[in-house]
Amino acid sequence: MKKQFKIFVVVSALIGVISGCSLTIDGDIYKQQAPKFDLVEFFDGNVTAWGIVQNRSGEVVQRFIVDIDGSFEDGVLVLDETFEYIVGEGVTKRVWRLTQNTDGSFTGSAGDIAGQATGTAHGNAFNFVYEMDLKVDGTSYRVAFDDWFFALDDSTLMNRSYIKKFGIVMADVTIFMQRQPALDKP
Repeated sequence: MKKQFKIFVVVSALIGVISGCSLTIDGDIYKQQAPKFDLVEFFDGNVTAWGIVQNRSGEVVQRFIVDIDGSFEDGVLVLDETFEYIVGEGVTKRVWRLTQNTDGSFTGSAGDIAGQATGTAHGNAFNFVYEMDLKVDGTSYRVAFDDWFFALDDSTLMNRSYIKKFGIVMADVTIFMQRQPALDKP
């Protein structure tokens, strides 16, 4: 009986530690918050983003700038992203193709994304989930991204991405995005 109790205590402690490392956000709490976020409206045009990636210890392992050229044609939102790294290195180009479904959610893909990404609006927030093979120090790891976009106003977003392996947050990304004025084309 004592051995079973010790096993129970150890397993309970491990579950507590693991669950403390995971993260689940309830999008329903953002449904009534303003301003309402419209993915297509925000990204149809030029957006500049500034961000960092932090490892589990909180150390900044990447700092970057992203120029996003967005366009919406024939029901498809195309986000052509170009990355410049100040600290660290990573992908330099990614092109997303996102389609809005009849229920208002989105599905999408990009060349370095495994399978389909799915996105759901929640008032002033938008949740985007997908998997990716992430290269770290010469090794590739299949990880899950849990992206949360929060509208600050009509032209500014904050994005928090939680990079998970086995449901545990291994790193997180913080990005600020700002719509740029339309450029007059000759």
